[in-house]
Amino acid sequence: MEISIEKQIPIWNKMNLTVKEASEYSNIGINTLYDLLTDDCPFLLKVGNKKLIKRRAFEDYINKVKYI
Repeated sequence: MEISIEKQIPIWNKMNLTVKEASEYSNIGINTLYDLLTDDCPFLLKVGNKKLIKRRAFEDYINKVKYI
């Protein structure tokens, strides 16, 4: 019996999201999110070459802006 290493954790309980998860969570397109993920982005977390999104900082950003 093999146990799945990746457990299904609700998005609202995760500290960091993949771009795909953040896109589904926010209803913002993947390409738009990648455009936002510059080096000075407040919600970007780089792990090697992988780009993750800090969920709480992303939520704060979305609540402050009117346009993306």
